[in-house]
Amino acid sequence: MLAPTRKWPLGVNFLLAVFFIAAKSAHSQRIKDDMYTSISGAHCFRRLNGTHVTGCSSELGGSVGVLHLIRSSADIDFIVNDHPAPPYAPIIPPHLFTRENILRLKEQGAEIVSAVVLINNASMLEQYSHESRCPNQFSGLVSRDSESCSVDQPDNSWNPWGTGLLLEDFPFPIYYVADPDEIKTLLDCFEKFNNYDLSNQHKRSLCSIQVKAFMSAALSSRVCWSRSAVFNSLNPVKFCDPLQGKNVFATLFPRVQVKPEERKLDLTERFILVSTRMDTTSMFDGIGAGAMDSLVPFSVLISLSHVLANVLPERINSNDPNVLFVFFNGESYDYIGSQRFVYDLQNGLFPKGGLANPISLENIDLMIDIGTIDDLNDLKVYHASEIKDIQLISSTIDKINTKFQFNIKAEAPILTTNLPPVSSHSFLRENSSFPAIIFTTAPKNRFYHSIYDDSENLKFVYGNHSKGNDFTQLEDLSKRNSFFASDSIQMRIRNASSLLAMVMYERITGLPYNANFGASSLLVDEFLYCFLTSADCPLFHAVSKPDHPKPYGKPPPPIRYISVHSTLPSEASGWIYHMLGFLVGQKVPNATSKAECKAMHQPYKWYAGYSGAGECHWTTQNFSQALSPAFLNDSYDYTSRNYSTWTESTWREMSARIFLRPSAVHESLTLSIGFVVLLISFVLVFLINSRSEVLFNQCASTVPIAPPTQC
Repeated sequence: MLAPTRKWPLGVNFLLAVFFIAAKSAHSQRIKDDMYTSISGAHCFRRLNGTHVTGCSSELGGSVGVLHLIRSSADIDFIVNDHPAPPYAPIIPPHLFTRENILRLKEQGAEIVSAVVLINNASMLEQYSHESRCPNQFSGLVSRDSESCSVDQPDNSWNPWGTGLLLEDFPFPIYYVADPDEIKTLLDCFEKFNNYDLSNQHKRSLCSIQVKAFMSAALSSRVCWSRSAVFNSLNPVKFCDPLQGKNVFATLFPRVQVKPEERKLDLTERFILVSTRMDTTSMFDGIGAGAMDSLVPFSVLISLSHVLANVLPERINSNDPNVLFVFFNGESYDYIGSQRFVYDLQNGLFPKGGLANPISLENIDLMIDIGTIDDLNDLKVYHASEIKDIQLISSTIDKINTKFQFNIKAEAPILTTNLPPVSSHSFLRENSSFPAIIFTTAPKNRFYHSIYDDSENLKFVYGNHSKGNDFTQLEDLSKRNSFFASDSIQMRIRNASSLLAMVMYERITGLPYNANFGASSLLVDEFLYCFLTSADCPLFHAVSKPDHPKPYGKPPPPIRYISVHSTLPSEASGWIYHMLGFLVGQKVPNATSKAECKAMHQPYKWYAGYSGAGECHWTTQNFSQALSPAFLNDSYDYTSRNYSTWTESTWREMSARIFLRPSAVHESLTLSIGFVVLLISFVLVFLINSRSEVLFNQCASTVPIAPPTQC
């Protein structure tokens, strides 16, 4: 006989029905989403060189600390000396993010501080540079001059406001929060839960932050690169990658084409090398516009090359030297791009492949290196060796400056080995008599290599005059400029670019510059807008293909940090490549369609142009490697300092979130309750199991004669 079916009471059935309906209609919410609030921002990460490690890393599972706002040194005293509820995560405004304060947290609060949160507030900021006072100090010319750059003497350095924090190693992560709403969330949480009865913080729940930014690499590039070299299926971990990218170059005039098997060095081919750096850096991932430190000379060289391409579309005399424009990448890290460029020149590897002869150092008659130009009205000219053209160039500068009233002061050339941090160091280290002339200014950028070297530091205000005004045309300097004020950054870059372009013209041709055309302030305006404000800009559209889709929304400007290997050039390198092709390459008037331009094959390229209708250009631009030669030799001595050895650590996740950390009493109580519940559960299970015959007695199906009443 089968056991009878159990029938639930009507009330129980009703409650079960209500429960299932409510469960079905309710929106599910994960418990962790109620516990944590994500905070967006940028992380400090770890970089290494041949002997040292710099930057930041969290613990493997993330670093957790109680938030505490730093308003003065007294708050640092509280964390370092009192710390009733460690570990802490100080919230620091930029004006207190000084070398003294951060190193104090590092050295005196090593066991107390688990993370640092830097919030964006530049209202009280007068200077802010994380770079050393002597950038690339150990990779330049070896100088015994008493006037060489001194880290200990700010007045005798190339970056007097540098703190050197970019070169320090921190045992805790540093997280930068820029969004005002995120900052308000942090401060509100601190004020509500943490900012009262400080001595008894440990007795209550506290607002805390968890920062995940664990870096895989440690010790030095030599160690992590050796460990990464054994990367295989049994050890699927890569600890670091070399910093590398692409240099971009172009020639003013097309070069003679030869068959690949006939490529050889031709010392009769002469060049004037004009260079600058295109990269920048900061302490935080993806943050740092480098507006004054590298974007100004970057824009000067773009404008200069554009002027020369228009006033010298072809050689006037057959023996005129060609001009090689080069934008070096990775110069912020011991001149990665220029070191590799020199290495390639010495080994017959530049340009790699192609249909032109290789170039060597002996092919270069003169190098004009454009360094940082913090004051566009006060140029300084340096050279480390005797150069026959130096006085001629100096007098030409004075003549042109007077003629066009650029109001640019240019001092007499200075012969010294105490050169600013420029790419010329890489050439002069290999040949001390290399003919390099450096154009730069006295240092005035108080935000060098930091998150605040931006459009505000540059005092850039977008003019937005591209509608109805073709920014790809040269400007008539004899006419009054009605677009920008005479002291605007657009006009000052225009004047400096025009001056150097005219000097170059006279050096190339040996003829006086008699035209009135100079660089375009409209082009400068568009260039700065693209690299400081938005990649959705008229200049980038002009140098793209006509059918290239426009980006959705307002994409950020391209990042100019060199980064690590990628199968494609970085976004910044790609845009420079297209700009050189469009602004330096000569327009082909008889190719009016994409099909006609494409039929001519390389080096013809089809660009949208100012009108967007399409233009065909004969181009000379290309890429070259910006990877240190140190990583081409397995037996390289990483302590020799011959080449840059910078690498970047790998990481898996970068995130931050705040939550309410319970007090010690609360945690103890919770743990105690858990133990009590566990013990009660064991007792109940034991009792229920021991009396199961009584509690769960049912009619046995094997006893058919059992009375119904016993069921």
